[in-house]
Amino acid sequence: MFELIGIPPQALLGQLFLGLINGSFYATLSLGLAVIFGLLHIINFAHGAFYMLGAFAAWFGLTHFGIGYWSALVLAPLIVGAAGIAVERLLIARISGLNVLYGLLLTFGLALVVQGLVRNFYGSSGLRYPVPADLAGGKNLGFMFLPWYRGWVLAISVVVCLTTWFVIERTRIGSTLRAAQENPGLVEAFGINVPRLVSLTYGVGVALAAFAGVLAAPIYSVQPEMGADLLIVVFAVVVIGGMGSILGSILTGLGLGLIEGLTKVFYPEASNVVIFVIMVVVLMIKPEGLFGSAQ
Repeated sequence: MFELIGIPPQALLGQLFLGLINGSFYATLSLGLAVIFGLLHIINFAHGAFYMLGAFAAWFGLTHFGIGYWSALVLAPLIVGAAGIAVERLLIARISGLNVLYGLLLTFGLALVVQGLVRNFYGSSGLRYPVPADLAGGKNLGFMFLPWYRGWVLAISVVVCLTTWFVIERTRIGSTLRAAQENPGLVEAFGINVPRLVSLTYGVGVALAAFAGVLAAPIYSVQPEMGADLLIVVFAVVVIGGMGSILGSILTGLGLGLIEGLTKVFYPEASNVVIFVIMVVVLMIKPEGLFGSAQ
């Protein structure tokens, strides 16, 4: 079959796997965006900056304190998540109830400040973060070479995404979060601190971004613009999947990664724009997104 279309099977399967890797980053990042928008109605333009901070936290911990990859995978999301909680309490909470554009402008400005500070201290050149020794090397599958680390990234991303979806959609905690957004007064009547719940939700959303940043550090160079370069694509993923749809963000992120990989095989020139073409088509046919609900 591969010969009929004139493409070696190794090239096709290799690009599909690389597409899944990219899709796993799209899914994890768009998941955090969907959590924040779906539960808090905040268009978080600082998401890419928090992703970058996760990668920088891992690099900084290894370089200055000898903190290894596995510890960074836990500590970096916790630290960045705590910073996100502080941002929500000190900045975002002050514009609560205003038009969503205020939140967009605030987080956009915050992203520029964070990127500027990191660039001022560490420059714009990429910083190397090594692949952990436990996941070095790979396996020859015959039709392609599978690096262990990239396989790990794909597996853990899917596990984290599905776990987050399950917690929000199928547990009492998720029901409380949704209820707090729809009717905060009623939830507070049951003794639940809604402002604290909002802050924790924002913290979890940006912690997911930081987690993706740590996963990306050994694959991509750690540099101040790494989040900005990815954010526009991730926003397109969220729009296509449906703003606020958790499952939609996961499935769309993985699916678009595969489509991008296939495009690189059949028509490489279009690989950088195929996601945005799909976004335009989806918005014309179903403005609420593939998995979104009409408002």
